[in-house]
Amino acid sequence: MSADQEPKNGSNGGLFDRLSLSERKWTLEALRNETVGGVLMLTAAAVALVLANSQFGDWYAELSQVTFGPEALKLNLSLSVWAADGLLAIFFFVAGVELRHELQLGSLAQPSKAAVPIAAAVGGMALPAILYVAVNLFAENGELTGWGIPMATDIAFALAVLAVVGRRLPVALRAFLLSLAVVDDLGAILVIALFYSEYFNPGEFAIAVALLALYGFLQQKRFTGWPIYLAIALVAWGFMHASGVHATVAGVAVGLLTRVKKDPGETEAPGDRAEHIIRPISAGLAVPIFAFFAAGVDMRGETLSEVLGNPIALGVIAGLVIGKPIGVIGTAWLMAKFTRASLSSSVRWRDVLAVGLLAGIGFTVSLLISELAFAEGLELDAAKIGVLAASVLAALLATVVLLSRNRFYAEMDSIEEADVNQDGIPDVYQKDDTSPS
Repeated sequence: MSADQEPKNGSNGGLFDRLSLSERKWTLEALRNETVGGVLMLTAAAVALVLANSQFGDWYAELSQVTFGPEALKLNLSLSVWAADGLLAIFFFVAGVELRHELQLGSLAQPSKAAVPIAAAVGGMALPAILYVAVNLFAENGELTGWGIPMATDIAFALAVLAVVGRRLPVALRAFLLSLAVVDDLGAILVIALFYSEYFNPGEFAIAVALLALYGFLQQKRFTGWPIYLAIALVAWGFMHASGVHATVAGVAVGLLTRVKKDPGETEAPGDRAEHIIRPISAGLAVPIFAFFAAGVDMRGETLSEVLGNPIALGVIAGLVIGKPIGVIGTAWLMAKFTRASLSSSVRWRDVLAVGLLAGIGFTVSLLISELAFAEGLELDAAKIGVLAASVLAALLATVVLLSRNRFYAEMDSIEEADVNQDGIPDVYQKDDTSPS
């Protein structure tokens, strides 16, 4: 049986049908790794909040401002900046590899299948930004600068929620959530590059682009010296940082340029090998450390009601909790209504609503954009508290929807996971005995 064998039944060519076997395996592995990272990230964020609002608050603030690095290379940065510009470049590298995999081999490879998740992701980015602007446009203390904050989805946080209350959500819907998050990451990095860069040095940017082009050329020529690739990526990151464009752009660019399709005779493509090595570093180290430095909002001099009542916080909450699910499910519904796409017989629209609510969990990238949009003070605190409050609220609402469908998900899971002949391949992917070979 081919690795891309389609399930023998339960597939009607509709939206969110079962994945091919190879895509299912890749998706489940990616989701499993992200789930562990989500738990670590949430733990780090909780520790940061406790420290920032305890007797150790001053120590925490001073720690984040400790600087190190060569000044001559413009890299004498604080720990919090190293976490945002350096460690998150690792996170975005993994996102870039995931995006290339999805575009070349996964759910975004076929235009007919890619249309819905891409459109839903765009709707899920545009409507939150619009709602944020609507809240802040006429508010007395409104600030339009933060419109990019509610656009992002944190897949690790969302999967941590699924691990607790939605482990049996159909794989196709989990893959849809992953695709949404991957497209979101690309959208977020474009927003950061175009709208949240402090300055622009064209000479250093050109050097960074040239180095990235060299990286891509060597990939195309099947060059195999990984130390050379690592050196090129690090230097490109340094020049991207020096150019004024946020350095995480280099991370996602390197990921997109890394080959993910195996050549004949290869056991793994370079992108798969790199992802297997780097994803644990990203999920287990890079993102939790960033969360530790970004989530520690010091509320000792302010009341929670004062911060949550700020239009920045209200705009972020409205964007993530209301804009995200409406944008995602609304766009998916329009695609089903006005195109030949139709909802799979095994999925209901409230299942898609659960995914839309999970997409409203905007944590890592939303916190990053908050730090780029606002300086220290009430505005930054309001943006971060808005992100944290919205993410928790979105998670709770998604939990209610998921729990209401748990019995159905359990039935679906028993069908998808059944392996009577114990060959390691779910029975739904086995050919009928009467089917032609």
